[in-house]
Amino acid sequence: MQNLSNNYVFIDSQNLNLSIRSLGWKLDFKRFRKYLWDKYKITKAFLFIGYLPKYKNLYNHLRQSGYILIFKPVLGEQAGYIKGNIDAELVLQTMIEYWNFNQAIIITGDGDFYCLIRYLNRNNKLLKLLVPDVRKYSGLLKRFAPNKIDFMNTLKNKIEYKQNRP
Repeated sequence: MQNLSNNYVFIDSQNLNLSIRSLGWKLDFKRFRKYLWDKYKITKAFLFIGYLPKYKNLYNHLRQSGYILIFKPVLGEQAGYIKGNIDAELVLQTMIEYWNFNQAIIITGDGDFYCLIRYLNRNNKLLKLLVPDVRKYSGLLKRFAPNKIDFMNTLKNKIEYKQNRP
């Protein structure tokens, strides 16, 4: 791994959150942000998330924890389902920032990002693909060299949310 100090991360929050919860634990976003700095020297962390006004406190907490939030309007809330697909926003923001970072980490298990990850990799701009769950991710993403993929399954002790943490 290159030890450069201007790396960015682009996070598919829905994929991250649902995958971690399916593992039976919750992510402590503040501890995760520190982990990203300590391990990968991430200077900017972009978190792509659907926007619902009732979650203002969550959004404030995420900002205070060091994330730059990129919102997508949410559909279907009144019908009882929530759909806030952020794929285009994540790809676009990555390309907007392309010349501003040394290397990037993409956090997702979604194969819709294959072309972005392939492009970054071919241009020596992909530091890591960080997949939330080794058991559940797209076969398209499995085409990348193992040294480019890390999994979050083993990070529970480092980044799990605990209610009464000192």
